[in-house]
Amino acid sequence: MNPSTTTQPPRRILIFSFAYYPRFVGGAEVAIKEITDRIDPSKMAFDLVTLRLDRNLPAVEKVGNVTVYRVGLSTKRSPKVSPDSLPWYLHLNKYFFLWTGWRRAAALHRANHYDAIWSLMASYSSFAAIIFKLTHPTVPFVFTLQDGDPIPYIEHRARPLWPLFRRMFTKADHVQAISKYLADWARQMGATCPVTVIPNAVDYELFTAAPSPAESRAIRAKLTKGPDDVFLVTTSRLVVKNAIGDVIEAMKYLPANIKFLVLGQGYQLDELKKLSLRLGLNYTDEPPWNPGNRVHFLGYVPHREMPPYLHVSDIFIRPSRSEGLGNSFLEAMAAGVPVIATPVGGIPDFLIEGETGLFCEIGNPRSIAQKVEKLLKDREARSYLISRARTMVRERYRWEGVAGEMREIFETVQTH
Repeated sequence: MNPSTTTQPPRRILIFSFAYYPRFVGGAEVAIKEITDRIDPSKMAFDLVTLRLDRNLPAVEKVGNVTVYRVGLSTKRSPKVSPDSLPWYLHLNKYFFLWTGWRRAAALHRANHYDAIWSLMASYSSFAAIIFKLTHPTVPFVFTLQDGDPIPYIEHRARPLWPLFRRMFTKADHVQAISKYLADWARQMGATCPVTVIPNAVDYELFTAAPSPAESRAIRAKLTKGPDDVFLVTTSRLVVKNAIGDVIEAMKYLPANIKFLVLGQGYQLDELKKLSLRLGLNYTDEPPWNPGNRVHFLGYVPHREMPPYLHVSDIFIRPSRSEGLGNSFLEAMAAGVPVIATPVGGIPDFLIEGETGLFCEIGNPRSIAQKVEKLLKDREARSYLISRARTMVRERYRWEGVAGEMREIFETVQTH
């Protein structure tokens, strides 16, 4: 047989991730699916070890181009999409995953002989990955840093297992970071392997596609948006680091026609509702939407259903206290919504003051209000920001390019 016509078997990659579709989908899970869906399955095959949590989900199933293997404790009651809704005992899974995830991965490796493993985020799922690496040292380890929590908090959380935590960085064969900020952290933690910055990206066609006139009228009616109303919007986990409370505080400095849409869930929800009431803003969290209320908590909105809410909004804002990169900002830019953010973490990689967005001060609600007023008063500057930001996303933050760069990493890491 002519060697040039011999079909090479696909390279096999094993992924470690705490969560995966259809439950608890965040930035890391979106990245896995967007990347793997764009890599030719005849060239590369992906398996993934994750937590099961919901016993109604199969232990093994195919999701896109990934075969998902679920392990660990689970419940017959389908958990909601927020991890905060889990029964207490399911939170033990993150500790057990060091063992259950590693054990399942080792069994899969005996059957499939993986060409590399891939783990995302410096979290407990990566502890299972580094144990696998230490017990299978010839298998290359690709480590992706997607983390958005403050680095001191991540390091503090890892203290009980610090020697293993450090080895995630020192034993990696290639570190991919979604921002320069996280790449610098990898080097500070002792990574001596190649460290490549490859950002997350945006489903550009999904977020740029405007809803039809009928869809637009329907969502405006649902949210009771009047002709003079201005909608601020955020798509965020409701946690301290995303500082949603600072936006609510800022509302007291802004006119009554300015409303705030909050898409997301998290442990701060009740606290944020109480803050809205205390400030006299009032809130709505289920239909019918009261047009007099200034804060609307929309809860979990599936990723693919977010664009219409962005298109009906006027300004996107998330005054983060920390951020690995911030896909939500890029999605808003693709949708043509001007962005207000804080200069933290990976945000300065894509947000240039006065070019692709505006910066507000960290922890300063009055600064947030001032930036909102600037965007509303200066229509020319607003249009300029929208145009520049959308062009930047189109040219630099498309999943097709990210998938190609990740494929190259998987192809070049070598078995030892």
